[in-house]
Amino acid sequence: MANTFTQIHLQFVFAVKYRNGLIHPSFKKELYQYITGIIHHNNHKLLAINGMPDHIHLFIGMRPSQSISELLQDIKGNSSKWINEKRFLKVKFEWQEGYGAFSYSKSHVTKVIQYIQNQEEHHKKESFREEYLKFLKVFEIEFDEQYIFKDPI
Repeated sequence: MANTFTQIHLQFVFAVKYRNGLIHPSFKKELYQYITGIIHHNNHKLLAINGMPDHIHLFIGMRPSQSISELLQDIKGNSSKWINEKRFLKVKFEWQEGYGAFSYSKSHVTKVIQYIQNQEEHHKKESFREEYLKFLKVFEIEFDEQYIFKDPI
């Protein structure tokens, strides 16, 4: 796309189905590398990736050649298939339906990267649900409570 110039920074947040803590340290790094490959294959730039056993954060510089929903379908569909084919787990792995997508200006990039890199420390103080609700409120996104990720049972 000649003569097209963009600066689109997006953070994506999505959870393991039923918020099960299935992303184990034994394959977490490989999973992040696999997802990074999907992002690069789609010509976007990964700025940060991290998460917890039950959810993941991605921060990317996105190209306008693909829709957000197409990219997330590619990431979630292919990564869950990859996890299942690798047989990392004794149960079937699935991502929960939906995701959060939040946009940032250039001036916030460093802060968002640091936030994502410090997920383990952050979640000692705040649950995923609390974190997600805060994102929705800060970004003034209307939501129906029934569609919000539930705390694991």
